[in-house]
Amino acid sequence: MKTYLRSNWVIATAVLMALGAITLACKDFLNQPTQGTVEQVSLETKAGVEGTLVAAYRSLDCSSSSGAWGCAASNWVWGSVTSGDAYKGSNLGDQQPINDVETSYWSVGSADAYLNQKWSQVYEGVSRANATMRLLAKVEAQAPNEILDPDARSIRGEALFLRAHYHFEAYRMWGHIPYYFDSDTTPVAQGGFRKPNDLPLASIVNLIIADLDTAIALLPLTPRGGDKGRATSWAARAYKGRVQVYGAAITPALWDSALVTLRNVQAAGPYALQTSFDQVWTARQAFRNGTETILAFQASVKDGEPNGANSNFGERLNFPHSGSHFGCCGFHQPSFNLVNFYRVDATGLPVAITSAVWNNPTPEPDSLVPLSDTAQSWKGLNVIAGNPAPFDPRLDWTVGRDRVPYKDWTVHDRSWIRDASYSGPYSPKKNVHEAVSDGENNVGWQATQTNDVPMHLYRYADALLLLAEAEVEVGTLANALAIVNQIRARAGRTAQGCGSTSDSAIVANFPTCATDATIAAMAIPLTVASATLDTLKTPWATYRIGLYPSFATQAYAREAVHLERRLELAMEGQRFFDLRRWGGADTVIANYRSKEATRVPYLSAAATFSLPKYLFYPIPSTQIDLSALGGTPQLQQNPLW
Repeated sequence: MKTYLRSNWVIATAVLMALGAITLACKDFLNQPTQGTVEQVSLETKAGVEGTLVAAYRSLDCSSSSGAWGCAASNWVWGSVTSGDAYKGSNLGDQQPINDVETSYWSVGSADAYLNQKWSQVYEGVSRANATMRLLAKVEAQAPNEILDPDARSIRGEALFLRAHYHFEAYRMWGHIPYYFDSDTTPVAQGGFRKPNDLPLASIVNLIIADLDTAIALLPLTPRGGDKGRATSWAARAYKGRVQVYGAAITPALWDSALVTLRNVQAAGPYALQTSFDQVWTARQAFRNGTETILAFQASVKDGEPNGANSNFGERLNFPHSGSHFGCCGFHQPSFNLVNFYRVDATGLPVAITSAVWNNPTPEPDSLVPLSDTAQSWKGLNVIAGNPAPFDPRLDWTVGRDRVPYKDWTVHDRSWIRDASYSGPYSPKKNVHEAVSDGENNVGWQATQTNDVPMHLYRYADALLLLAEAEVEVGTLANALAIVNQIRARAGRTAQGCGSTSDSAIVANFPTCATDATIAAMAIPLTVASATLDTLKTPWATYRIGLYPSFATQAYAREAVHLERRLELAMEGQRFFDLRRWGGADTVIANYRSKEATRVPYLSAAATFSLPKYLFYPIPSTQIDLSALGGTPQLQQNPLW
């Protein structure tokens, strides 16, 4: 990517101080003159408009440099920890608000503060997008030749795209939200920016789609100036399809609309799956912002910012703890449930598609076995007749497991886990940079855990699986089958390899890493056993993945697509929102907690996850208080909260 979006974060921060942009998380200081910042007049140039737009992109992740986990770009708190993909991690005493979120105590003070972080982030993004459009209009009126028309159109299109994204994020979280436009300019003292959240859910979806439609017409087909990370017309089209699929949960007619939109993206758009799964979440320059990226937070390192705040700051807790290269902090630990979900049968298909007891292997996942026990030195999920059971290779690109290579760093070790008795033995892996990538930061607290891995907010595999859902719902099962098998075929290209042939721990655990060139690399190819089945046996695992021969019924197809979304998108902050729009989230979460409480006991104290109460998160109490006009709050709390 060019340097524009990355190098201008710091410039954009200074620009923002002069905007006076409105956010409901702020109070009296908005009515005060800005102190020690640039004058407003200096923004009324093309550079000012561009800087303001970059600031709107910056809100894709937390803008704060501390206490930022509630507004992390990946939604790991709201989409993974609440869904069964992951536990909070770390230990009992650290970041109690996330524990409250995980156990459904969403209205307590600590969880409420985290919800306020997320609300503040998305509406700060809305505010910055609207400020960009207002400033653009002002510059065009005062200096018609300052900004060329193609740039002006793209700037407005990018801002509209971002406004749609931030409102969509708010919609996924709270459902009943206010919608803000660049025409909303009433002063705060006269009640401006205190809109009620009384729009029907379908109307909010339609407003987001309308913004995206306008953005589609304004944006170029390729990133303006060649700057990867910028919104394009194709990104807006793909995002429109996403919103339509979500909207179909309340307006089923949108399935047909989503089908048209996403088929067009699939047939004519510029996107394609990365060649192999390890190339999706990566800091390696050859693959960053590859053909699969639709929208990602462009994390930046070594850019002059002294604390690493422009890096993957919202994810920085999510690395193995002390003893590892990263040193901290052991959060967002994958669950036993998720690890078991990657089990496959002899044909390489998910055990979960045919077995109701997929989460009850005998014995339990072998990472429960003490490290002193060498009886299960083959690192399958469970051992059958002395051999490791096979599993989907995406597991070891997603989860760090004992005595399995951890990308190209070394062998994952139980000593890296802060408290395995509290939240299990596994570590997150997707967000971690590779040793070979040079993607690590060099400033700030614990620089080893900050990197420039782009945080995927929406990627092509996600869009394809949304299209597969639409194909299932309209009855074109063959199309859905082709998509799911395309995703699975890519997943079968490579598996986790040794990663290093010089690391002493790797060679000590697996001497063949130093002698067998076929497994020495970080990513090693699976052997094509047949047209529909790939398999590979390494010293730490047996990987296998197969293609579905057919989707005989709509119900089976629907289940297969739902399973594939979890396998493909696990730990990316999507699952909770999927469960909620599919319906039956209460049953899935109840079953998850019932079993997991036998593995991580603290889940036995979780509140009952019941619908309709937990259909949406509660609106932060701070925002309800700040919305008051004449003592009457304009924001109404979600039902039963």
